[in-house]
Amino acid sequence: MSAETSHATRQAVLYCPYCAEETLFPLQTGGWECRSCMRAFSVTFLGLASRGSIEGSATAGQEST
Repeated sequence: MSAETSHATRQAVLYCPYCAEETLFPLQTGGWECRSCMRAFSVTFLGLASRGSIEGSATAGQEST
């Protein structure tokens, strides 16, 4: 098994983002399977946010209300 398909290189997800159950199992193709709600999903790291983008999005949300 290559490092790209190994589950050892991934952080374990603690609960399903849809039903909040903990019955998660890794998929061979990557991602996770929840056996409670029968959904499959993946978690992707997009990168680090810069300080300006965080403050800008918080300010934009406050101005619209």
